[in-house]
Amino acid sequence: MKFKLEAKYQATGDQPQAIEQLSRGIEENKKNQVLLGVTGSGKTFTVAKVIERTQRPTLVIAHNKTLAAQLYQELRDFFPKNAVSYFVSYYDYYQPEAYLPSSDTYIEKEAMINDEIDKLRLAATTNLLTRPDNIVVASVSCIYNLGSPVEYGRFILEIVEGEVIERKTLLLQLSNLQYKRTSTDFERGSYRLRGDTIQLWPAYSDKAIKIDTLNNQITQIEEIDPISGQKIPLKPGEKKQTHFVIYPAKHYLLDPRSQKKALQEIRQDTSQRVKELSAVGKTLEAYRLQQKVNYDLERIEEFGFVNGIENYSRYFDGRQAGEAPYTLIDYLIFNQKKFNKASFMTVIDESHMTIPQIKGMFFGDRSRKETLIEYGFRLPSAMDNRPLNFTEFLARQQQTIYLSATPKPWEINQSQGEVVEQLIRPTGLIDPQVEVRPSQNQIEDLIKEIVKRVAIGERALVTTLTKKMAEALTDYLNDPEKINKLLAKKTKQLPKVAYLHSDINTLDRNDILDDLRSGKYDVLVGINLLREGLDLPEVSLIGILDADKEGFLRNDIALIQTIGRAARHINGLAILYADTVTQSMQKAIDETARRRQKQINYNQQHQINPTSINKPIRSKLLQREKDGNEWQKELNRTQKNQNKKAIYLQINKHQKLNLTAIKSEELTPEERVKLVKQLRLQMNKAARDLDFELAAIIRDKIAELKLI
Repeated sequence: MKFKLEAKYQATGDQPQAIEQLSRGIEENKKNQVLLGVTGSGKTFTVAKVIERTQRPTLVIAHNKTLAAQLYQELRDFFPKNAVSYFVSYYDYYQPEAYLPSSDTYIEKEAMINDEIDKLRLAATTNLLTRPDNIVVASVSCIYNLGSPVEYGRFILEIVEGEVIERKTLLLQLSNLQYKRTSTDFERGSYRLRGDTIQLWPAYSDKAIKIDTLNNQITQIEEIDPISGQKIPLKPGEKKQTHFVIYPAKHYLLDPRSQKKALQEIRQDTSQRVKELSAVGKTLEAYRLQQKVNYDLERIEEFGFVNGIENYSRYFDGRQAGEAPYTLIDYLIFNQKKFNKASFMTVIDESHMTIPQIKGMFFGDRSRKETLIEYGFRLPSAMDNRPLNFTEFLARQQQTIYLSATPKPWEINQSQGEVVEQLIRPTGLIDPQVEVRPSQNQIEDLIKEIVKRVAIGERALVTTLTKKMAEALTDYLNDPEKINKLLAKKTKQLPKVAYLHSDINTLDRNDILDDLRSGKYDVLVGINLLREGLDLPEVSLIGILDADKEGFLRNDIALIQTIGRAARHINGLAILYADTVTQSMQKAIDETARRRQKQINYNQQHQINPTSINKPIRSKLLQREKDGNEWQKELNRTQKNQNKKAIYLQINKHQKLNLTAIKSEELTPEERVKLVKQLRLQMNKAARDLDFELAAIIRDKIAELKLI
């Protein structure tokens, strides 16, 4: 079960030297390396070749789900016979448990779990326990508490044709693995009885299993289609499988041997915490905690599971207070040791974005938990159900490759200043031309450029500063009357435009990108989701509105990344609309020019004529049917959020500010800076008035505004 890469092409340009240097570094046990690879240079192919050459199990971390999905699809195609898995947060919607003391509002945890993504997560951990040839593509959710791989691996059920086992015992073991019994809807993670037959749908599989029993013996086991119930025929030369290993339906499981001790410890800590709260006059909080924990423990004793069981994970894992949780990374370590590999490899894609995200996860989680504990909604042990902090994350890495077109000084320092450059594209394509045009009449100018591209079958991306601007521009571009009036003539081929931002569900984002490539849309409008890593060879035009608005979305790294989206097309052009050339703009223009000149020199030296990339649209990440209730669910969530109790701040005699109505992503950088100043004054005032709850809420909002 070795890694075997399958591709129709060979390494070209400066890919061979990058593959050689990175592979040698892994084999020489270098802990950290940096690959500076431009858009379209084949960084993923280079990584795939390094995996094949070094034969290391690999974790690839991306900073958003869209990019993770694209990487998963690419690596899945490169390694069709190996275990390539996808591990991202399985929530389509997530409202974490929280308490707002200022309004005495308790917000219960609310989530919509995507069953398809849950299946892929379970498949990832199952593969890591059973196979040596693993590549896992993950988002930063890989640093969150997951449960011990050792305990997860103990909870298995082996079934063999001819095995003698009481039917009652078999069903009990399925229940211990958290499979639900059902008599109606057959879904992943459930089983149902049909006479002497048990139909089981493993949580991590697209196939179900039919287990025929008679007189306490398993007489036959067959794989079936879970929808039709029909037997799945064997492929030519394939032998009938008579031995199956069933893995758990959930990642959080309780070992009966340690459960009694864990529950005893929880009760002792609860008693101690109740005394502490009572001693400082928090009688209500003490009573609340006692009731909450007792209810949870009764559910655990009765069913072996309760919603929120992860908040007690420290007791069941046998960890000490403050000790780091088990995460997906521990499964990689388990895999590396079990199959006697020299190490596992971590590839941090778009590291300039992913590393800061990993750093920030721990502190956001901690702030929310502290309030829940203080007011008696959770035991202090809930603090240990958390993501890894950055130090813990680094300590668990064995060998890391930082991958980016714009690595930051921190990543370069980690590799002692050594950077492997990959600037030459296999097709000879060079970085796009960059033009700076005035912001006056920028929409009119942009539309004219878009119409030119649409007429010859090319695509465009447009970036704005806020979601509100993206949606408004999309509506404008989709209005035929406005476009014809602006151009002063009737245009036959009007652009078809969509917007892409974080409110769109994970799997729908990938569909929209595919629709752009296929021609259903000609233009995508977005904010920062159109920057890193998107593989869109049909895009020849990038329009960056308000490019001179210095800030998070208009710094040199962001501009270089956005400009790079047009580097996969021979007619690539990036237009920066601005009234002044900022320092960030100049850095981006200069770096693009440096790379462009190096690419031109290489092409001339090797007599290469650049050609646009012709890349097929890959099969969907998941084949799924649209849920007819999706829009209604989204509407219900929106209405629920709108009905949250408002918190008003008196800014001055004539101005009130609704704190809960502030949407950070819809503000320009200047508006955010101004608002932060106002909120800081209000926070200090609340602290002077001893209203620390309000001060904390304002503090969190300031942090949110500064993070965007």
